[in-house]
Amino acid sequence: MTPQEVMELIKHQKVRYIDCRFMDFPGIWQHVTYPASEFKADSFEHGFGFDGSETRGWTAINETDMLLVPVAETAHIDPFLEHPTLSVICDIKDPVTKKEYSRDPRSIARKAEKYLLSTGIADRAMFAPEMEFFVFDNVWYDQTVNEATYRVDSEEGIWNSGRKDPSNLGNQIRLKEGYFPMSPVDRGANLRTEMVDKMQQLGIKVEGHHHEVATGGQAEIDLRFQDLLHMADTCMYYKYVVKNVAARYGKVATFMPKPLFMDNGSGMHTHFSMWKGDEPIFSGRHYGGLSQTALYAIGGLLKHTRALCAFTNPTTNSYKRLVPGYEAPVNLVYSSRNRSAAIRIPVYSRTESTRRLEFRCPDSSCNPYLGFSAMLMAAIDGIQNQIDPGDPLDISMDMMSDEDLAGVNCTPRSLNQALVALEQDHQFLLQGGVFTEDVIKYWVQYKRENEVNELDIRPHPYEFCMYFDI
Repeated sequence: MTPQEVMELIKHQKVRYIDCRFMDFPGIWQHVTYPASEFKADSFEHGFGFDGSETRGWTAINETDMLLVPVAETAHIDPFLEHPTLSVICDIKDPVTKKEYSRDPRSIARKAEKYLLSTGIADRAMFAPEMEFFVFDNVWYDQTVNEATYRVDSEEGIWNSGRKDPSNLGNQIRLKEGYFPMSPVDRGANLRTEMVDKMQQLGIKVEGHHHEVATGGQAEIDLRFQDLLHMADTCMYYKYVVKNVAARYGKVATFMPKPLFMDNGSGMHTHFSMWKGDEPIFSGRHYGGLSQTALYAIGGLLKHTRALCAFTNPTTNSYKRLVPGYEAPVNLVYSSRNRSAAIRIPVYSRTESTRRLEFRCPDSSCNPYLGFSAMLMAAIDGIQNQIDPGDPLDISMDMMSDEDLAGVNCTPRSLNQALVALEQDHQFLLQGGVFTEDVIKYWVQYKRENEVNELDIRPHPYEFCMYFDI
């Protein structure tokens, strides 16, 4: 929509409030609401002033004033708020210079798209993430001086199969057996359909939904591919819909990668392609129907995966998922069939227009603006420097000798390892001014101080199981 079309929509739908949304540095949506009477046509140019000092990862207290500038094409009538409300995503700008704020994740995504265009490699990069999540019936957690505890529950969780309660009708899902079951085993079909219905009301194109592998309410709703910036916007609306529909059903949704022990975690396998005009430049006659350009892109992604994980897998919990044994993509290789490979070439993408890569490492805790941008920059680096990805690995890792396995690099085992990799390998992100040294430095600093170090200083419940009798 254009600004004029948005103003007409506000009038015709009798909108009473405008909900302006923006992304903090780590990747959580924030919002501020204005009466519709305060929203004018020039608001799309001049924006609204606000204090950015309390936003995580942003300005210091002496440079607090910032602008929220609504982006007309992101505007939608909100399907959840009680009073007629228009939701709109905003860019963050400096009130004096009117330049985009360098730590605004959305501005980084826009710069990544502009840089791709400037290279002449392609006109646009297309993304289609498979976002997975859990829906639980209830959850509680706490951390005090003398206690650390959490509990999640789901009627379909295998741990409830022996619950002596007249309401327990069985049909619990065994560990790792939750892929595509029918109702009544799949208890979330109606809920997911409601989520899809709300997404479609917002103009989000959905390809399908299903129960995922894990017990206890794991789900997936697949999106039709879009260009980088619009897909990142879509991911934020996606999360908003999933969480609010779950709440309406009296449940809670989480995109935490690994909330359950002994079962699969939630990933965000990301399908990725590049186009020049109407031509898919990843289509060719090499392995898996790929072009040489696509193979070079794979080379860039594999070379930089350990650093990319600092953005695509940005939580300490992410590395509870990236472990062998749960179809986790821990091996830095590419393959058309091996699901433990970091990059897979989908065998069902047989036509030129569907030819793509599937980068399997990311999870949905990532900030999509930063994660997709970093992926694109790694692929561009591979193409520009003609990085050879080596040979594909189509055999099962279980069939490989210890000597062969020793030559296969792996994803980081912790968030701190990923941050170290990013410190050592980020020049490719700085090209075209897409990421800045300030963004890289502050991302590492923020993650270490607020997440890595905070977890390191707290006793873990399992440490009592291992060490209390010492």
